[in-house]
Amino acid sequence: MTSARPLPGDLSPEEKLARMIRVNQAGEYGAKRIYEGQLAVLGKTDSAPVLTEMLAQEEKHLERFNTIMRQRGVRPTALEPLWHAAGFALGAATALMGREAAMACTVAVEDVIGEHYAEQAASLGEDESELKSTIESFRADEMHHRDVSLENGAEQAPAYAALTGAIKAGTRLAIWLSKRI
Repeated sequence: MTSARPLPGDLSPEEKLARMIRVNQAGEYGAKRIYEGQLAVLGKTDSAPVLTEMLAQEEKHLERFNTIMRQRGVRPTALEPLWHAAGFALGAATALMGREAAMACTVAVEDVIGEHYAEQAASLGEDESELKSTIESFRADEMHHRDVSLENGAEQAPAYAALTGAIKAGTRLAIWLSKRI
């Protein structure tokens, strides 16, 4: 991992990578649970195919990060039980608000994840080219999810700005916590 001269209290390169992998696995797990919650409500509607496709990609991302965690000996976040419940609840709650709100949820989450993945990729050096490539590939998928959600009426959700603002704040908090706990 490329970095400037460390300061007292800075994480080691190994600790930075462990946090990166841990938070990415947690995020993909949370995304999977969001789509599962949305499908529990919208599974028999015309939204099901697009949600099912996004869920399948998140499951592939999660599987990849699970493998990376095992290979590198990184522990998962201790908050996984919380993300299990919270992800499903967020997905189901936004779906209960309507198709557009479910799509707005995806826009909000994927906007934050896109920024997060871009920052991570930029921080990785040549020595982590495989991890960087994985992150960049997954970021492209997440941005596609955001774009598909916009095409499917996300901005028509009731209180779109407030809804996406709240979900973005929650996503940023989940990222911060999952790195550390």
